[in-house]
Parts: sequence; C-alpha cells; structure tokens
Amino acid sequence: MQRLTYNCLSYLAIPYIVGRLLWNGLGDRRYWQRWPERFGWPKASWAEHQAVLWAHTVSVGELHTAAPLLRRLSETFPAYRMLVTTVTPTGAERVPAALGERARHLYLPYDLRPAVRRFLARTQPRLGLVLETELWPELFFSCQRRGIPLCLLNARMSQRSADRYRRVAGLMRRTLSTLQLIAAREAADARRFIAMGADPAIVQVTGNLKYDLEIPASVEPRGRELRARLFGNGPIWIAASTHRGEEEQVLQAHAQVVRDLPRARLVLVPRHPRRAPEVRRLCHRLSKAPMVSRTSGSACPEGGVLLLDTLGELPPFYAAADVAFVGGSLVPHGGHNLLEPAALGRPVLTGPHLWNFQEAAAMLCSAQGAELVPNADALGAAVLGLLYHEDEARARGRRAARVVAKNRGAVARTAELLQPRLQAGLDIAHRARH
Repeated sequence: MQRLTYNCLSYLAIPYIVGRLLWNGLGDRRYWQRWPERFGWPKASWAEHQAVLWAHTVSVGELHTAAPLLRRLSETFPAYRMLVTTVTPTGAERVPAALGERARHLYLPYDLRPAVRRFLARTQPRLGLVLETELWPELFFSCQRRGIPLCLLNARMSQRSADRYRRVAGLMRRTLSTLQLIAAREAADARRFIAMGADPAIVQVTGNLKYDLEIPASVEPRGRELRARLFGNGPIWIAASTHRGEEEQVLQAHAQVVRDLPRARLVLVPRHPRRAPEVRRLCHRLSKAPMVSRTSGSACPEGGVLLLDTLGELPPFYAAADVAFVGGSLVPHGGHNLLEPAALGRPVLTGPHLWNFQEAAAMLCSAQGAELVPNADALGAAVLGLLYHEDEARARGRRAARVVAKNRGAVARTAELLQPRLQAGLDIAHRARH
C-alpha cells in the first residue's frame, strides 16, 4: 500500500516538478535545458558495445566526494564506460572538470516507473553506485528487476532522516532490500540503516570518502596569487556554502570584525551560485562594507566583501583565507563539508546545525582544529580572535589537517569491496557479446 501511495503521489507531483524547473530556470537557465533526460529519454542509446558503470551523485558536493573513488575504479577497470548522473546543473557542469574524458553525464530521471525504466533500458549499467542518502524506491526496484547490482556508498543516515523515514518504514525496508552493499560512513549510520530494515550482512563501515579528498598541488600557489591580486595586505576570512538566512548573520559578524580590524576582508560564497544576485542585493541593503563580485575581476577594498559568484574556485579561495567558516550550519540545513578547509590547514568555524557532519565536526573540535559558534556575535568574536592571534590560528589549522590525514582510507576500502562486483559485470558483458 505504501508503494502504491508513493507512486500516486509521484504522478500527482508532476505539475509541481515542472513548475519548480520553470521557477529555478528564472535564476539559472540551465534548468530549462535537457528536459527529456529528466523523464528518462536520453538523446541516444549509447551503451550497446561497452559495460557501463553508473554513479549517481546528486550535486557538486557528492560529485567531488565520489571523484577520487571513481577515478580509481576507472583506472583499475578501464573496460568500463562511466556514466555519472546528477540532479542539478551545477553538478552536471562539474563532471568534466572532476573526471575529464572518463565520464559521460546525464540527468537522473524523476522517480516515475516509466521514466526510470526508459533510463535503465537505454543506459544498461552493469553496476550502479549511489552516493550518501539518495533512496529512490522506483529506481531501486527497477534496478532489481533488471538484475543491476546496486550499492549505496558513503552512506549516511542522520537520526533526523531516520525519524522521517520511519513514517514509511515498510517502503524503506523493501527499498533497502534491493541493495547488494551499503558502505556506511560511520558506525552510527550503519546502525540506523540496519534498524530501518537493511540486511546486516550487506552493511559495512568503510569510513567517510570526504576524508580522501584530493587537493591539487596548484591550489596553495593559486591561493597566494589570488590573495596578492585581489586583497593585498590585511587579514581575510571566508564564509562558504551559505544559505538564505545565513548571509545576514555573516554580514553582521563581518561588521563586528571590521570595527576592530578595518582592513579585514570577507569572501562570501553562497551554496547555490544562482542566488548570487539575491545575495548581492542583501549585501547592498544590510552592509556598509563595499562589495565586489568575483565576476567583475575587481580587487576587494579594505573592509570589503568579495562575493564569489563563480564555480570551481572555492579551494583556492579557502587557501587565500586565514580563517574559514562553513555554512549550512547557522541555519538548520545540516552543515556542509568541513574537511576541505581542514585539509588545507585552515582553522574551521561552523554553526551548531551539523547533523550531516556530526562525527567529522566532533573529531575536528576534539582536536581543537574547529570551533562551533552558535550565532552571529559568536562568529564575529571567533573570527576576530583567530585573526588577532595568527600563531594560534596556524596551530589550529595544523591540527585540523592532521585529523583529515589520520582518517583517510575510505576510497581504498570501498574500492576493495566493489572490485568483485565490477569484475562480475565485465564477465557478464563478455558472455553477452560472445
């Protein structure tokens, strides 16, 4: 009954889905493109003569998390053709940069039975890898019917999500039964998946893939170059992956900082680049600080705000900064990736809403590489303290980097679990051709 209700609601949601695409397209015209893919009609059936490894990464964050693993799998099994699906255009745009010529991109279709059946019939994957908590019942059931092994990687299940899924416990139990592997980030995640009905025999704790992030050697030199060209002398802090309701608090904190350090600059990075015009208007309305956009190419004046409205430049701007605040955490969004600035040796600040990164935040804070700040006043005070005390800021950054280095290894552990499944897919493809 829950599955029937789910399917009925999915079809009833189609007008809303189309409306959201149209609405999002007002801010980002890419949402108005490639609609057939979202309903299971790729341009062509392109998987006829090669085994396909399919990975679903909902957006940019999941794509960057999965990229080191996908590169390793591609190198180990070059016979596979790699297909990467995302939901967002920003994720789609980053696939070539993250994986080069190794991968093709399609949008994942909406979870409607005809759409997912068309998608699977045209792409014919031998193995499906789904990142984190993307649990789509019809997609999973369709993979099971077609004999496509499906693995949930870097799997996370916060208590908040578990409580929500418990309302449809029967549907979730059946959905999880379609999986061959759940590679959980942490022991707590594994326990919650098992409590939801996953077979304990398929659940493994492999660690968090985010710790295995690869920082190119060019990032630090690029950060120094940006600092010299766009900021000159004076301290810099960055507020990254911010959401609506959070920029106001960041701007309030920056006003507190520049009262004591008038040469300090802020780099403000909205989580969704399409919100840049909205954030620009907010800066002009709420802040006395001068503001420039990254796309303008202008240097940021003393006391000012640089709005990062481009894609793919966050790591070098982390490297350019003295202190990093990671957003989605002063408002209830569950937080974002604390490990990227930590890996670059920057002291990390974050808000209290961290259910997506609880263990990483706990380890960083325990090692005194990160600090939780509950509100704008505390954020401003923490930034000031670190900018004033440069030795302490550098020491915190080193401790944060050590936490990341100590917890690497999830890519190797996950790849080892996937190798027999990948080899089995090649064997099946070989028999089908002969």
